[in-house]
Parts: sequence; structure tokens; C-alpha cells
Amino acid sequence: MKIGLFIPCYVDALYPEVGVATYKLLKHLGLDVDYPEGQTCCGQPMANAGFEKMAVPLAEKFEEKFKGFDYVVAPSVSCTAFVRINYERLMAGHECVTAKKCMDVVEFLHDVVKVDHALGTFPHKVSLHNSCHGVRELGLSSPSEEHVKKFNKIRDLLQLVDGCEVVEPERPDECCGFGGMFSVEETAICAKMGQDKVQRHMQTGAEYVTGPDCSCLMHMAGVAKKEGMNIKFKHVVEILAAGL
Repeated sequence: MKIGLFIPCYVDALYPEVGVATYKLLKHLGLDVDYPEGQTCCGQPMANAGFEKMAVPLAEKFEEKFKGFDYVVAPSVSCTAFVRINYERLMAGHECVTAKKCMDVVEFLHDVVKVDHALGTFPHKVSLHNSCHGVRELGLSSPSEEHVKKFNKIRDLLQLVDGCEVVEPERPDECCGFGGMFSVEETAICAKMGQDKVQRHMQTGAEYVTGPDCSCLMHMAGVAKKEGMNIKFKHVVEILAAGL
């Protein structure tokens, strides 16, 4: 099983430690993982802003870089969801094999590798943030608006980390307000949603907020810093790899 590691541009530029932790964790599990050089943005920002044609060349480059792998794994639910849901449509008339191969690292470890043994050590109380793309497009957890049996793949993996106490805030799958272009176009609403969300995370008594998408964590961390809220933020893969 050959794995191509996709590190989204904002993770590469702002949170390189998340990319390193992802590679470290996959290698620790004995997996054959490679990081193709020359990879670029998946095209999500352009498409979300209404310029889908500008995303097509990036989708074609993504296809070229990753088509030879059995799986494409990324520490980002929003980028993963964009590739999986939109690439075949964007590349209509051209071969696209990467869309079905692309997985977020959480679902890959949970559903494909099926990790069921102890991972690292993280002796802290963490509040779990369920990003919208993860809940409603990738199925990482059960959406509260549907009458289905509750599940959470992120929690399942965190329970394999020694000392990690996992809690969830009230209204656990409500949006934090970031939403990519939404945060640029509706700044006041975005800020208020972020404040409300961080307050709910703090009410759990957690030391950290964790989740599968750096964009949500970045937004909430900015809110917390501006408002003087004493809580820290860490991507879930960093916790899974802690102490390995």
C-alpha cells in the first residue's frame, strides 16, 4: 500500500509541525509513505471564491502528482473534501483517479489502517472540535441534525493516546464561523460565532481544543488570543503522534 502525503498550502506555510507529525505517525505505523515534491494548492480557495476555472490546472497537477499512489492522505478535512467531491466534475472529460483515493488522516487511520493499539502520550484534557467538512462531507462523526447512532472517529483515535481525556462542548458540531471565504465576507458574524464556540470549549474545563482542520483551529486560536481566553489549540494528529 503506497501512500502519497498531501500537505495543504496553509498547513505547509503556517503549521508545518502538523505535516511533520502526520508523516511521523504514518511511518511509526509501518506504512509506505512518500511526500511528492512540487505539490501545490488543491484549488479550494479559488473555487470557493467563485473562480472554478482557476482551480482546474491545480486539480490536473494534483492528479499528475498523486495518481500513482493507492491512497492520498492529508491532515485537512476541508482540502480532502474539496478533492473528493469536486475533482471529477472539475476535470470532466479527463481521467481523474485521485478523487476517490483522497482521505483525511483521521478517516484513513480509522477506516483503512484500523488502528486499535496504543499510540503516544498526551496527559491533558482536550475538547474535541468537529469541523463542518469532517462531519457533513467526510463522515468523521455523526451530525446532530440526523437521527443516527452517535459516533466519532476522532474520539476513537484519541482514546488510544495515554493520558488524554476527551470532552466535547455543548452543540458539538456547530460551526466555529471560519468557513473560508465566509470569514472574509462576513467578518462580524464570523467573529461572533468564533467567540461563542471558544466559550463553549472553555466551559468543558479543557486545556486544549483539538480537531482535524488547522483552519478552524487557527480561527479559534485568533479569537482566543484577541479575547484573552486561556486555552490552547493543537491539531489531532499532533496529539496522536505525541511521545512517539
